[in-house]
Amino acid sequence: MLDADFFRRWMTATAASVDREAERLTALDAAIGDADHGSNMRRGFTAVQAELDKETPGTPGAVLMLAGRLLISTVGGASGPLYGTLLRRTGKALGEEPEVTEEQLAEALRAGVQGVMKLGGAAAGDKTMVDALLPAVDALGDGFAAARAAAEQGAEATVPLLAHKGRASYLGERSIGHQDPGATSSALLMAALAETAEG
Repeated sequence: MLDADFFRRWMTATAASVDREAERLTALDAAIGDADHGSNMRRGFTAVQAELDKETPGTPGAVLMLAGRLLISTVGGASGPLYGTLLRRTGKALGEEPEVTEEQLAEALRAGVQGVMKLGGAAAGDKTMVDALLPAVDALGDGFAAARAAAEQGAEATVPLLAHKGRASYLGERSIGHQDPGATSSALLMAALAETAEG
């Protein structure tokens, strides 16, 4: 069973990973976006970390709702609303249970990803964070490590794609050959989940 502390550690691990990888995320974004994805994500997750250091909400859902709210208020561009929606929808789907199962988390994450797809209008193959998140959620039934691997493969698979959504779509053919920064940061989120589960 996964409790609020597990979810706090997941967000903490994500913050550490985003901090380590911020320059790479920004470099990816420089090729096909606004060159601010790394700094924006770092700012958002630093705020999440600071708030969770003060106090951990009592339920898994409340931890994710808090993180989602902070990301919406602190992350610039489209990433804040998209990541905020992902975590808030997932948290809402988990409800007020003090502990949840891996299966409940997988179902809740699927609801979160559907929220992202609705908000951004993106589908699989559009070269967005959805390309990492959808395969990860599909693989979660086989465990956290499988979800991490699926997210990483999904992010790498965005390289040859033509962007259909987001800032990169303005580049047309020039978006081909670059890994999507949002898919890359989404893979970091799933890798942090697996890392937390491994203890």
